[in-house]
Amino acid sequence: MPILKIIFAIFFMYAGIMHFVKPAFFKHFIPNKFPKLTVNYIVGIIEFLLGLGLFPQSTTSYAAIGIFILLVALLPIHIWDATKERPAIGFKIIAYIRIPLQFLLMYGAYLIYQDSLLIIL
Repeated sequence: MPILKIIFAIFFMYAGIMHFVKPAFFKHFIPNKFPKLTVNYIVGIIEFLLGLGLFPQSTTSYAAIGIFILLVALLPIHIWDATKERPAIGFKIIAYIRIPLQFLLMYGAYLIYQDSLLIIL
């Protein structure tokens, strides 16, 4: 499972950095009732730190749980985006495909968590 952990770590760190590099891309994912830039930066920091947290063995299980929780928390945003006339992700088909992908990512976070427990034992 180390390769999955590395892939997730790089993916989430990259996604976190992109919240700072291209904040305009993410603003359309955030409902108007929220302070878009603030939410964007907070999510970016969380994603980066959770990805980074997958590297040390001592924090892997916590980071995996955090990633799982983050993915669950962001799922309504992806569903909301898919139901919009013009999804922020671009095309409706991509917005709908992204929903089951979110569950796949949750499963990956779960596998990383399970693997981190086996190493402790």
